[in-house]
Amino acid sequence: MKAIILAAGMGTRLGKYTENLPKGMLKFAGKSLIERQLGVLKASGVEDIVIVKGYAPDKINFPGVKYFVNEDFANTNMVETLFCAESEMTEDFIVCYSDILYEKRVLGAVLKTQCNIGVTVDIDFKEYWNARLAKPEEDSESLSIGSEGNIIELGSPNPKLEQISGRYVGIIKFAGKGVDDLKRVYHDQKNKYYCSDKPWLNSKSFKKGYMTDILQAIINAGTRVDPIKIKRGWLEFDTVEDYELYQKWMEDGDMRKFVVFE
Repeated sequence: MKAIILAAGMGTRLGKYTENLPKGMLKFAGKSLIERQLGVLKASGVEDIVIVKGYAPDKINFPGVKYFVNEDFANTNMVETLFCAESEMTEDFIVCYSDILYEKRVLGAVLKTQCNIGVTVDIDFKEYWNARLAKPEEDSESLSIGSEGNIIELGSPNPKLEQISGRYVGIIKFAGKGVDDLKRVYHDQKNKYYCSDKPWLNSKSFKKGYMTDILQAIINAGTRVDPIKIKRGWLEFDTVEDYELYQKWMEDGDMRKFVVFE
């Protein structure tokens, strides 16, 4: 199994903590977010690791890792960053956002799940979300699981309560036919929309595409996408408030309610 870590972003919402620093290089409890991910990946037997850099690429330099660079990171988003490493999509792989932390058990659930395309979904996220955000309803997005157990819709902002079957985590598995389906749908959508500045699904444009939108495009094309259900065991670092709150949780011992660091 291969891992591709998306680490091209600037992390402007983290303010002074990521000044001149890629988001994934934010230090937390003595290690950068990417360093912690690498530790979990390698401890789980994932040694083939790719990182796609963008902003301040010289700041990300770990041994034993293959690198690609999204030179147009300022004008693109997650999907284009991922496809900078398309040459690596020759076998099963997982995609990880660089601004999250997760326990080894979370990655274990992803690795053992037998599906062509699997999206990690926290079905016990509400206490974390309420503790993290002053107005959790303002940072919600849809993720609907249908009657056959597959994901039928995701990524829409401000969803109705019945559209939230769990929280999208930022770890995705592509295996077998799912790898080909990803590449096929990407190139089909790129041929149609790359030169357009009009909205693409829930993104501002195709170039600014979110991973949730390429997943929705795959679903719309008739391919099954399955949830990989977990309960807690992860954190997302998006804002100054996130970072300072998590530091407080570490100091107070409250972190163990949500994530246990080994």
